Amino acid sequence: MPNVLWLQGGACSGNTMSFLNAEEPSAVDLVTDFGFNILWHPSLGMELGENLQALLRACVSGEIPLDVFVFEGTVVNAPNGTGNWNRFAGRPMKDWVRDLANVAQFVVAVGDCATWGGIPANAPNPTDSTGLQFLKREHGGYLGSDFKAKSGLPVINIPGCPAHPDWVTQVLVAVATGRAEDLSLDDLQRPRTFFSSFTQTGCTRNMHFAYKVSATEFGQRKGCLFYDLGCRGPMTHSPCNRILWNRQSSKTRAGMPCLGCTEPEFPFFDLAPGTVFKTQTVMGVPKDLPEGVDKTGYIKLTAAAKTAAPAWAEEDIFVV
Repeated sequence: MPNVLWLQGGACSGNTMSFLNAEEPSAVDLVTDFGFNILWHPSLGMELGENLQALLRACVSGEIPLDVFVFEGTVVNAPNGTGNWNRFAGRPMKDWVRDLANVAQFVVAVGDCATWGGIPANAPNPTDSTGLQFLKREHGGYLGSDFKAKSGLPVINIPGCPAHPDWVTQVLVAVATGRAEDLSLDDLQRPRTFFSSFTQTGCTRNMHFAYKVSATEFGQRKGCLFYDLGCRGPMTHSPCNRILWNRQSSKTRAGMPCLGCTEPEFPFFDLAPGTVFKTQTVMGVPKDLPEGVDKTGYIKLTAAAKTAAPAWAEEDIFVV
């Protein structure tokens, strides 16, 4: 029976809300079918005050073995490196994080804030927030680049704002049932099973992308969202159009651009006015291009695509 402890740092609780909506497997399945023992979770735990402190101390001492330590939210270091702006169970949260990470078999960072700092780590970063093992794309974070859990693995990063619930539960099942070796991690320590493909993979607008037919407003059923509305689907590693949200849809399928929330640079361009929901271009060429495409190739490709586009590409071909 794997023991799982979940704590929140500087967070909005979005990943908790996502996790509780998981379907394959669900949060309940983790307990009933996979034998998880959820030691404590901010929304599920019964212990409070001294009882909670005693539980945490028992984990740190080894009296209660800690198989999986899950952390959501940033590690807050302010003010002046003390972490006192985010206190929990009688001490700075960052101190609990280090002590628990050092005794856990696996450490899992859930959501952008825990993986690389997310929105709170944007300049000027008044809370001095960082992720567990990354600050944006810089390796290190709070635990340091050399950190390894007792299993020998670094922090397993499951980014997203929020992360898809099934990414979380499937990774937890893998690490807690002895299949952690199946979790090949990329250079940002994300499981390749989820983060090798792009958000664009499986997007219902790929034909519009191919013919450079652009959507011009949110919710439009025809047109690609990349050319004008700032969609980052072609550059973002995620399975959002393979593992659908609520088993039904995704942002791009609903006519909203992907914001690239599984990448360390999110939110892009520091949320400067005019950069959200608007493709940034230089002389008509997007500043950020799909991986492997250079500017010259892009110009040639889009010119040929526009010329070759069939008439139906400009029509709303969906009937429901």
